Amino acid sequence: MNTTIGFEPETLTVDENLFAQILRAADTVGEIYGVENAELSITLTDDEHIHALNKKFRGVDRATDVLSFAFYESDEPEILDATVDVLGDVIISLERAAAQAQEFGHSFLREVIFLEVHGLLHLLGYDHIYDEDRHEMESEQKFVMSTLGIER
Repeated sequence: MNTTIGFEPETLTVDENLFAQILRAADTVGEIYGVENAELSITLTDDEHIHALNKKFRGVDRATDVLSFAFYESDEPEILDATVDVLGDVIISLERAAAQAQEFGHSFLREVIFLEVHGLLHLLGYDHIYDEDRHEMESEQKFVMSTLGIER
């Protein structure tokens, strides 16, 4: 997968291992779901920035852990004969990930990668609004996390 990782604010950083694991998770999802040539943007951010995005795009006035914006759901025109699929954008709050990792009793790495996988599955069309869809998405999340060797 052709993955671009950005930071907002730009002063945020992550260690090399987490950066490498984020890229590995994107590549693994690409291989599993047949989108190896897709383009993906991941933004690692803080609660303030994700709160603003959540309010602007979803009308929810609070921070959240992950947001996904699928390119195929946008109003962008179709590009004929395109050889690369653009999946979309995944935005992850590192602050929420740290708090949730502590709350759930697992590592920060595990939480960030789980949120990434969750966001990527949304880009691929999975959802969790209805129970049946939620069960399917949870099953896919477990499968991907197991494939990555990142368990609870």
